[in-house]
Amino acid sequence: MNAALMTRRELFGHASSGIGTAALASLLGQGQALAAPHFAPKAKRVIYLFMHGGPSQLDLFDHKPGLQKLHGQEFPASVLGDQRLTGMTSGQKSKPITASMFRFQQHGQSGAWMSELLPHMGRVADEMCIIRSMHTEAINHDPGVTLLQTGHQQPGRPSFGAWASYGLGSENASLPAFVVLISRGSAARPADPLYARLWGSGFLPSNHQGVSFRSSGDPVLYLSNPPGISAATRRDELDIIQALNRKQLTQQLDPEIDTRISQYEMAYRMQSSVPDLISLKDESAATFEAYGPQSRVPGSFAANCLLARRMAESGVRFIQLYHRGWDQHYNLPSDLRLQCRDIDQPCAALISDLKQRGLLDDTLIVWGGEFGRTTYSQGKLEPTNHGRDHHGGCFTMWLAGGGVKPGLQYGETDDFCFNIARHPVHVHDLNATLLHLLGIDHERLTYRAEGRDFRLTDVHGRVLRDLLA
Repeated sequence: MNAALMTRRELFGHASSGIGTAALASLLGQGQALAAPHFAPKAKRVIYLFMHGGPSQLDLFDHKPGLQKLHGQEFPASVLGDQRLTGMTSGQKSKPITASMFRFQQHGQSGAWMSELLPHMGRVADEMCIIRSMHTEAINHDPGVTLLQTGHQQPGRPSFGAWASYGLGSENASLPAFVVLISRGSAARPADPLYARLWGSGFLPSNHQGVSFRSSGDPVLYLSNPPGISAATRRDELDIIQALNRKQLTQQLDPEIDTRISQYEMAYRMQSSVPDLISLKDESAATFEAYGPQSRVPGSFAANCLLARRMAESGVRFIQLYHRGWDQHYNLPSDLRLQCRDIDQPCAALISDLKQRGLLDDTLIVWGGEFGRTTYSQGKLEPTNHGRDHHGGCFTMWLAGGGVKPGLQYGETDDFCFNIARHPVHVHDLNATLLHLLGIDHERLTYRAEGRDFRLTDVHGRVLRDLLA
């Protein structure tokens, strides 16, 4: 090797065989998953149902009948306080109070209030732990989603799924630990930007990033062998490539080479495991009926929920479903109906299906978006139409299974559904609690990068013991 072209890492690696071996062990040790919980977990896996755009808590889960008498009146400045507003309504001269136009009803023994738009979820209300007091500093989509998914508003940090993969490893050596499924909502909305970094590994080794499955063609690009290439030929090619990679690894001590080696092997195993995983031919007619008519349509939210159950059965550690179209600045009454029609029955079916198969106890379901919506109307309030702006001061998420208390309604908002009145839950608190349910101490799951230790919850977060079963 030309010494003039040698990198600093290579110089130290070649300086001494003993030092080189120690360095290699250190680097590769950091690149591998910890693969062991800190304590006995309640949940083995996560299915994260992400409603991208910010669902309106006021119209779905946070019943405020008192607003009916105030409908159309000016939103009080005393309630607005000094909360940050987006540029879309900060200069709006009038902010009329906008009560929900949907009926609410209590469900189950827990008496959980839910909108008429969620009749199927109402039937499984006693399985759900509803958090009505979520809050976030972020008021726009990209920083909001990035904060909830990575623990920081700016890009570059590992996603939750990547942290779970790094901390716990995989239950199935033939499937990725972290899989992403994306569906588009029925509301006529501009395409919401979803960046691959939201399921990326950040500074963690890249084998922990999410693998995005497509709804048509090969679920993963280049999964199938091209014409004329047999499985045996592919195996021979990989063996040659692996030998070259391992030689380079001993020379350069780059942990990403080790990651590349493992990813090639994973891709080879996925060629046989993934087609069986995504095939729904063995699902019964009753199962399709439970998930709804869209469950037979590839790429729909219903079909992805059914796939999520199959992935949970097969040992996928973290399954992320994105459903787009919840950014309702206008036409909320019509668009919210469409969005809820997409997700209501499949969400309820997923809970029931997992429970029936004995998987709900150790599968943690998370539902929610990056923030909520304002109590006042964005733009003109019309008799049958309105919109709502982003609102991070309070919003609703729910959990089910995986060691959370079923039938619990946690936290309260004020009478205007604008500020938190009791039991505030920050994004970092939620993430600390989700990690705890997976058997991970959020303060101990760290990775050293750029000269310091990082974690999903940054330097914040507390475990919400009241939510634990």
